[in-house]
Amino acid sequence: MTPENIDLAFSLLPLQLCNTIYMVCVSAFFAVLIGLPIGIVLTIASKGHIKENLKLYKMLETLVNIGRSFPFAILMVALIPVTRWIVGTSLGTTASIVPLTIAAAPFIARLVETSLKEVDRNILEAALVMGSRTRHIIAKVLLPESLPSIVQGITLTVVNLIGYSAMAGLVGGGGLGQVAIQYGYNRFNTFIMTVTVILLIVLVQVVQWIGNGIAHRIIKKRGKIG
Repeated sequence: MTPENIDLAFSLLPLQLCNTIYMVCVSAFFAVLIGLPIGIVLTIASKGHIKENLKLYKMLETLVNIGRSFPFAILMVALIPVTRWIVGTSLGTTASIVPLTIAAAPFIARLVETSLKEVDRNILEAALVMGSRTRHIIAKVLLPESLPSIVQGITLTVVNLIGYSAMAGLVGGGGLGQVAIQYGYNRFNTFIMTVTVILLIVLVQVVQWIGNGIAHRIIKKRGKIG
């Protein structure tokens, strides 16, 4: 550890930490925006559910499975033309949001489907007997009952996105990953590499703590209401 390394760390890491948080938060938002409805449709269209449609289910399931099967490094490269078309460039922090979103959306869809299918069938049947419409069952039964599990699933996705954002540094995506690769690995700077890894670990722990806290509060509030 030298004064030069410390100065370099203080000049690079605060900005790139903010870039990582920006990438992860925005891509998580859009991934939820895409993945949540897909997960809902996968649930209600599945066999024996409230709106069974096996053709639609198979089609969406195939798309989700294909989306989840791509290694992120390959996906980033494959999506360069799409990223350039949407953002105007394939380099930089904002450009990384496109592959991050596309990588996370199928993951969220599957987690949402799993969470919704854990809802007690007796509750669904009671809602159906009372004549509730599909949108009411989704909004007032499925989502509220599975909310803690969905929050934990989104938390897991955000943690994965932090790892993906570090990989985005391989193709000039910015953030802590680029610092680790460009200044740590390529220049054999152990200090920069170590500090970057520590920041990523702390970021993961903070996200996990926040996610667990939100899920716990929802469960606790539900217990009080019950």
